[in-house]
Amino acid sequence: MNSMIHVLKNTACAAALAALVVSITPVSQPAQAQQAQPNQLDQAVVALRGISTMRADFVQTDRNGQRVSGVMTLKRPGRIRFQYQQGVPLLIVSDGKALTMIDYEVRQVQRWPISSTPLGALLDPNRDVARYGTVQPTGDPSVVSVEVRDRSHPEYGVITLIFLRKASAPGGLELVNWVALDSQNKRTTIRLSNHQYGQPVSDNTFKWNDPRSPSRR
Repeated sequence: MNSMIHVLKNTACAAALAALVVSITPVSQPAQAQQAQPNQLDQAVVALRGISTMRADFVQTDRNGQRVSGVMTLKRPGRIRFQYQQGVPLLIVSDGKALTMIDYEVRQVQRWPISSTPLGALLDPNRDVARYGTVQPTGDPSVVSVEVRDRSHPEYGVITLIFLRKASAPGGLELVNWVALDSQNKRTTIRLSNHQYGQPVSDNTFKWNDPRSPSRR
């Protein structure tokens, strides 16, 4: 468990950033690509925009095959919480302003202002950013795969979103997993299950207890 937690700490932020991108923004892409495959891209946009709140179980897998599970809670715009399984002393939360990873084992907090990340441009309607999505062939009409990358910023990595067609999901597509590949080629996969949409979610869900001593805050 200790080695798994160590690896998890190295990959959790990339996974959470990917999740936050998924939760707060539609996928866009150059006009030429949009004309080539408009239907699936439009459907993915509708599905993402249609999520107001969502809870789902998740399983996070790193490139070595180590897994850890938990519950993800999402509330648009920009709020998300990864509550990891018992025994994993990590919490990842976004309150819509910053993404925070809390390590209760070592009483450490890492915090990234959304305004200083690609997420800032995604959240701020006054800022323009190019986000590019490309539909990937799956060979299965019930599966939609969209690869999202900003080629002008390779340091942002690549996110591949996988949807399954489901009539009861927002926009008729249910996000079932995504794969985040960071600039160091570290791959993290998140798989979702037991989705629940539109349930009331208090803003208090996205608050957290600071484990640091007052002098370190």
